[in-house]
Amino acid sequence: MAFKHLFGPVPSRRLGVSLGIDLVPAKVCSQDCIYCEVGKTTKLTLIRKEYVDIQEVILELDEFMGNSPQLDFITFSGAGEPTLNSGLGRLISYIKEHYPEYKLALITNSTLFDDEEMRKELIDIDVMLPSLDAASQDVFVKLNRPCKGLEIGNMIKGLIEMRKVMKGKMWLEIFLSPDINDTAEELKRLKEACQLIKPHSIQLNTLDRPGILVDLKPLTAERLNSIRDYFLPLPVEIIAKSDTRKQKASYSFDIAARILETTRRRPCTDSDLCQILGLHINELNKYIGSLIAENRLQKREGVRGVFYESN
Repeated sequence: MAFKHLFGPVPSRRLGVSLGIDLVPAKVCSQDCIYCEVGKTTKLTLIRKEYVDIQEVILELDEFMGNSPQLDFITFSGAGEPTLNSGLGRLISYIKEHYPEYKLALITNSTLFDDEEMRKELIDIDVMLPSLDAASQDVFVKLNRPCKGLEIGNMIKGLIEMRKVMKGKMWLEIFLSPDINDTAEELKRLKEACQLIKPHSIQLNTLDRPGILVDLKPLTAERLNSIRDYFLPLPVEIIAKSDTRKQKASYSFDIAARILETTRRRPCTDSDLCQILGLHINELNKYIGSLIAENRLQKREGVRGVFYESN
């Protein structure tokens, strides 16, 4: 059965074997981050509503769970910001009641955490992966291009309060971009914010696959290591680049082969591949990252954006 709202299971470098649930259409989000690998935000909003019918999601989930799949996590992520769906809390409660053997993860940009009701909805998440890429408003605007009305100070306060009330773990991700948020002043502010938030882990990341701005570059490994050392003794780590997924139970050699065969015939963008192969963009990106790391796929700039072709 082809699912509309579920994707995967996806081999995730942080969550193992993860079933994704996409709760908003592409691309409804409260930010338009310059590094986003999913693409440009088409609906920039802070309005919460049931963008995706939660009952439809529940029906798909019941169908999928009928086979008792082996999963490390069920993850709320996808093509936009999942907390914008006003039915998220109801879905969390349903999964905890009917499938308590599975852990829940949430990948979020943290923009709605200043809302107390939002925090109550998320209290039972097992692992929360929120983002905080800036600690000053000017850098926040430049890097994350937030919806009007969002203030970085309120986001940080929301993260502090979320950490206090949540039952699970918080792995705070900081995406680093050269000459934007890796300056001495901004890193000082970010470290101070992390000291207040007290996440269980701080995860430093940089560009792995093409973002919205084609000239955006990743930090070097040397620079990432120096920033990690700066954040010590806080619990900080560097998220490793995509590696081979041969040991992952959810890695499909059939999907990888289809990507390579398709791009061997002609170069394709990620949108082309999603349409041709019927994959969700998040799932596709996991395979692209792995194939590039194995030097079996390469990328190049084209008129329509970034194209991928087999080596």
